[in-house]
Amino acid sequence: MEHRIAEGKLRILMSGAAGFIGSHLTDRLLADGHSIVGIDNLITGQRRNIAHLDGNSSFEFIEADACDPISAPGEFGFVLHLASLASPVDYLKHPIETLESGSTATRNLLELARRDNAGFLVTSTSECYGDPTVHPQVETYWGNVNPVGPRSCYDESKRYAEAMTMAYHRKFGVRTNIARIFNTYGPRMALNDGRVVPAFIDQSLRGEPLTVFGDGGQTRSFCYVDDLVDGLCRLMNSDERYPVNLGNPIEWRIIDFAEHIQKLVGTDLPIEYKPLPQDDPKQRCPDISKAKTVLGWEPKVELDEGLRRTIAYFRSL
Repeated sequence: MEHRIAEGKLRILMSGAAGFIGSHLTDRLLADGHSIVGIDNLITGQRRNIAHLDGNSSFEFIEADACDPISAPGEFGFVLHLASLASPVDYLKHPIETLESGSTATRNLLELARRDNAGFLVTSTSECYGDPTVHPQVETYWGNVNPVGPRSCYDESKRYAEAMTMAYHRKFGVRTNIARIFNTYGPRMALNDGRVVPAFIDQSLRGEPLTVFGDGGQTRSFCYVDDLVDGLCRLMNSDERYPVNLGNPIEWRIIDFAEHIQKLVGTDLPIEYKPLPQDDPKQRCPDISKAKTVLGWEPKVELDEGLRRTIAYFRSL
């Protein structure tokens, strides 16, 4: 049987369940009536992200590393691989673990999906496009990645995870999905993970200069986490086996984004410029034509509304 989350209540295994995106996806799937066994080694995941699920009989948490043999008895209808060290601060600190999450963990979870004839979804990344020469980035673009640069531990782990996922689909017929996620923001992000949204909000709330790398002319696009989760759920229900971009196609220069964050927080702080990190993408913006056509998906939450929710979360910490 080919499992879809829209075709009944499923038992789902999720790696990275205590992470930023994983915890939000857990909430959505539980609300839809599914049961979740979440695993997380808590290198970057936080128990507080799932503390509200204590006592929920449909949620079981196992502190474990998906790179190790997975001890979760019973049959699963879907396996979700969200475990990853997604921020530069984290993957540069843990490069080996980052590579293993894309390789060893991906295969472990694919084997579990194969065993149970379960659906499988892996969250990949826009980093597969590297410092792109095609703009906006479309799924058929093969990317411009430095395979031996400092970011390669993350970029190549995700590229390998995609290749392994496609190999299991082609060789064993595993029902797979690949999501290429662009910059996502929202409550439960870690303040110190180095990504631009929490960094700018944290510095604004502390009254510190905002750190901008390079001249601030590089671009990013920002998708609110609820929109992303909706895209992931739609992808799980689809027959699309090749990667699908999930992100917001509205592009922002980093310097303009820094000023916008200050406006929302209500501060007027200086900008502190620092050298641009090696291989940092100059442009990053998704072409979401495929997501619109195949999934009927596009972001709905306006940037200011999403940022207000995120700022309120960080104020409450």
